[in-house]
Amino acid sequence: MEIKKSAFVVSNSSVSQCPADTKPEYAFIGRSNVGKSSLINMLCNHKNLAKTSSTPGKTLLINHFIINNEWYLVDLPGYGFAKRSKTERKKLEQMISSYILQRQQLANVFVLIDIRHEQQLIDREFIDWLGQSGIPFSIVFTKADKLSSTKIRENVEAYQQKMLETWEELPPFFITSAEKKIGRDELLDYIDSINQKMKAEESEEI
Repeated sequence: MEIKKSAFVVSNSSVSQCPADTKPEYAFIGRSNVGKSSLINMLCNHKNLAKTSSTPGKTLLINHFIINNEWYLVDLPGYGFAKRSKTERKKLEQMISSYILQRQQLANVFVLIDIRHEQQLIDREFIDWLGQSGIPFSIVFTKADKLSSTKIRENVEAYQQKMLETWEELPPFFITSAEKKIGRDELLDYIDSINQKMKAEESEEI
């Protein structure tokens, strides 16, 4: 897939205020400081589409970007930012869970994981919650340019083995680097394949 056009549409704090049309939506989420904004900008080939910051936890709303006038890329707030108050964290958690559980247009959630670290409990709890809730999702490892190819393979295999202790089937995995544009084609082709499948299913229904 080639992204010819990408634009910010709306930010809001409630699923009821999301765009009213039925275009498929692909949500991106991860722990604060995982490189989400950089990855979104890399995917869209637009360095200022999602606002990057040296301060983690800056995304506080549900942000919709329209891509090629065909689908939405949704930038969700990061989870697990310890410096927020308990009330703020709970509010963000409710916003995120309401969107993920109630948004019918949601086609896939991309969970971003920093490839340099061992499996974190907060990531695993979120991943397990998605699985238990029946939400389609994929795991996107970020910052692959920081490691050697051998270490990348070892860390991904370790992550998968840890998941297989309780998961019968693993979700799709992607390895990315915003810096080196690694994984861009694979992610966009995956989104395109879901879009094409949905179009085919709609045609059969007509």
